[in-house]
Amino acid sequence: MATASPGTRVVVRYRIDGGFTDALGDLLECGASACTVRTRSADVVIHLDLVVAAKQVPPPPRRSARPGI
Repeated sequence: MATASPGTRVVVRYRIDGGFTDALGDLLECGASACTVRTRSADVVIHLDLVVAAKQVPPPPRRSARPGI
């Protein structure tokens, strides 16, 4: 996370009560204690001490045109 620049598409796995969850989206910012990822539904602030894995991911695939529409 520390080396990813804002605008990079990332997936972050982090701890929540009862397990883990993932945030997939564009990294907005990453500070000393937290990062913010813009997902499809909301901006998610993740405290870095809860992060168990993170990596850069490629852009989402383009949707194919559906014939007859």
